[in-house]
Amino acid sequence: MNNCQQLAQEIRAGNRRALSRAITLAESTHRQHRNDADSLFDILSAADIRQSLRIAFTGAPGVGKSTLINALGLLLTHQGMKVAVLAVDPTSAHTGGSILGDKTRMDILSRERLSYIRPSPSRHILGGVAKHTREVIFLCEQAGYDFIFVETTGVGQSETKVGQLTDIFVLLVAPAAGDELQGVKRGIMELADIIAVTKADGALKDIARQTAAEYQGALRLFARRDKDPEKFPLTCTVSVQETATINRLWQSVVTLGHWRQSHGMQKKIRIEQDSAWIHSRLHEEIVKAIEMQTDINQKSQQIARIITTTGTAFSPEVRGQLRTAIDSSLSSIQIKSKEALSS
Repeated sequence: MNNCQQLAQEIRAGNRRALSRAITLAESTHRQHRNDADSLFDILSAADIRQSLRIAFTGAPGVGKSTLINALGLLLTHQGMKVAVLAVDPTSAHTGGSILGDKTRMDILSRERLSYIRPSPSRHILGGVAKHTREVIFLCEQAGYDFIFVETTGVGQSETKVGQLTDIFVLLVAPAAGDELQGVKRGIMELADIIAVTKADGALKDIARQTAAEYQGALRLFARRDKDPEKFPLTCTVSVQETATINRLWQSVVTLGHWRQSHGMQKKIRIEQDSAWIHSRLHEEIVKAIEMQTDINQKSQQIARIITTTGTAFSPEVRGQLRTAIDSSLSSIQIKSKEALSS
């Protein structure tokens, strides 16, 4: 039995260390690691593919994503459910490092036998997720986790990519986050299935209710989606200090998940997501191949020096060099493609 077969067996048996090793392979850029990861995915997908309910949690920094996930995770693990949390932390543009502090904010959940928390650096990938989040989700599903929570980096309105990886999209907002017009922002609002106003306790309780009402009014301005039952998307208030609000939020998630499953919507959404992922992967590999086949980096540096001299990217010299570089790169790709076909 080879190592990948053994690793696959351990993953399916629920071995958390084996799962961590597999995720490390999936996230690695080392060629042999990538080959091993491909072999592992082939073995796992040859058997009955397990599926979990995937839930995204996104929102601005400080809104309480990790605290809420900790509370929800404890609620489920105490009911005998297995919960995996994939927490994506932003990578520093200066040092390239990440704090990966979400796990420390879920310290109680991290000690639960039925939970698994995996922090990952975003490595400057846009959309609030990491490059290999989809593969990590698949591995967690094959390890038998009932629910997979994906916590995004929390950098604002651009965190829409996570909607292409998950079944249910929960947007967290703070009390008094803005009036109704603030809530009409497109993009992330259109993706949201549930908008939860956090920290709805004490002096902020009434403000949170008002904020939720304003967001509910904003949602009425959007076109109805065929993937939603009545009353969805919806808004609610939630406080980790009040268990009843945690239960209500989770019941909304379960209700939506069951409706989409029973009406064939979840399968349709998954197919659309997988198709979009394949398109994205092909695009990524084509761009990578172009960069390897041409001297695009050298040409970019040459044009950058002209910008330094002229002081603008709109000078005739810069635009002329850009057109020349594009034509030259396209010609180089065509020539090499013909050579590859004739060999």
